[in-house]
Amino acid sequence: MSLDRDIARTGRQTATDDGCAVLAVDQMVVQATLAANFLKALSHEGRLMILCHLSSGEKSVTELERLLDSRQAAVSQQLARLRIEGLVSCRRDGKAIYYSIQDPKVSRTIALVYEMFCKGE
Repeated sequence: MSLDRDIARTGRQTATDDGCAVLAVDQMVVQATLAANFLKALSHEGRLMILCHLSSGEKSVTELERLLDSRQAAVSQQLARLRIEGLVSCRRDGKAIYYSIQDPKVSRTIALVYEMFCKGE
């Protein structure tokens, strides 16, 4: 019986000859949905730039405005989306609000994007 048919029949994860796990179709759908939502959150130039800046450490909204040469409203809107998606976290210190990357997948993805698109070849 083929691996795909076995997974479809049992609905369980199976290991291949090389030891790699293969997800059942229903698990693949869930994971694909999570991946698509993650990538949608990253697929905006402004949000991507914010995450690139945050990859070097925590930044205040004011710092991000200056780094992005953008209005506070625009930066705050993008930060709100990133916060809703659980990709960044914030803390308040007096009047200043500081943001940092919360999800470790973001740091890994930004590093890969940097390597693919920003590093000189």
